[in-house]
Amino acid sequence: MRIWFREWKQNHMLRDTVIEDDSDDTRTHKVFHAVTAACREFDLAEPIWLDSVIRDFKRHARARFTRDCFVEELDFDYLEIWVIEED
Repeated sequence: MRIWFREWKQNHMLRDTVIEDDSDDTRTHKVFHAVTAACREFDLAEPIWLDSVIRDFKRHARARFTRDCFVEELDFDYLEIWVIEED
């Protein structure tokens, strides 16, 4: 599985990373591990999975973590997560 993480501010991508996970874990565990790895790389606290984020991710394999999903103050508008390749 490959998941693409991108930070956006005013419709401009600030930075991005791709996290790969070839383990035999479940899809859910792979996604959670990837979010942890991306947040560590971006030096962010992990976001809160709001119901709307979960619903979008289930439906489209893509979601946005807006400022409401983070406890800390952000210098970007949202963090986007997108599954670009599944096993």
